[in-house]
Amino acid sequence: MTGRDAPYDVHEIPEFTLACGATLRPARIAYQTYGTLNAAKDNAIVYPTWYSGRHWDNEWLIGEDKALNPDRWFIIVPNMLGNGLSSSPSNTPPPWDRARFPQIAVRDNVAAQHRLVTEVFGIETLQLVLGWSMGAGQTYQWAVSHPEMVQRILPFCGSPRTAPHNKVFLDSLRYALRADAAFAEGWYEPDALPVRGLRAFARIYAGWGFSQAFYWDEVWRELGHTSLEDFAVGFWEGFFLDGRDPNNLLTMLDTWWNGDVGATPGFASTEEALASIRARAIVMPAEKDLYFPPEDEQWAVSHMKTAELRVIPGVWGHFAGGGANPVDTAFIDEAVGELLSS
Repeated sequence: MTGRDAPYDVHEIPEFTLACGATLRPARIAYQTYGTLNAAKDNAIVYPTWYSGRHWDNEWLIGEDKALNPDRWFIIVPNMLGNGLSSSPSNTPPPWDRARFPQIAVRDNVAAQHRLVTEVFGIETLQLVLGWSMGAGQTYQWAVSHPEMVQRILPFCGSPRTAPHNKVFLDSLRYALRADAAFAEGWYEPDALPVRGLRAFARIYAGWGFSQAFYWDEVWRELGHTSLEDFAVGFWEGFFLDGRDPNNLLTMLDTWWNGDVGATPGFASTEEALASIRARAIVMPAEKDLYFPPEDEQWAVSHMKTAELRVIPGVWGHFAGGGANPVDTAFIDEAVGELLSS
């Protein structure tokens, strides 16, 4: 069984100290696996989730007709800290509940995932780490934190360091959500969510997630929407009102805002951290992504030793990596297959 109704597993780490200094007791990492780990334990792939995504949201790139074929590969999809399934403001008991939940770094996610991969499965080598958006940020971090394990990486529509323009977007989301009086500084009750703030949050996202050309060409009609307002309400507001907790959103937003592989202990800069990556890489920005434009990832690739920049063409912007457009899916899948066959 796959999808949101399928059962999933949870790995508990009794004491997990975060980069900020706080300790979760325990930290819980929810995950799903696809395929079977072979006897040599050398067919493993890690495919982290993205901002507010859950493990089933990654399934569009997994299948017998895909390069991520579970008949051949053992694919682990760990849920990000803060996404509502792994340890999050919404499911952590006092004293670290709700607005008191501690700050999570990208490298905290990777450290927890490393514990999962090694402690639960005894895996020493990862054939591939890949991910979309914040999943791409975790992909870069895996390659920096564990170069001895990671053979290949494919970050798509994401970056090793959050750019200033990206932070402007994230701050607008933060202020819109917190401006709703019902937010109550994060101490709202589960049955009294700041709905106005969430709707404003969604409307800001709508201007960034897809490109100008996507809207000019009315490509939203391909997703079944009948007008621009129908798309804004049905797709965007519906997305963020579908069980997404505001404190969870802010926790993951802070993780995104502070993302930088250069903050990894032992490195003096992002450039130095990128230069340390040993894994073969195909870095795949989308042509019209407003968050992670190709020129930003061209800069990242220029500091990596074995990396290729391969731009996803088209008008879908950031959502070229979201699995909604079959043409983009085929383009990404082809690169995954190329990496895994090398």
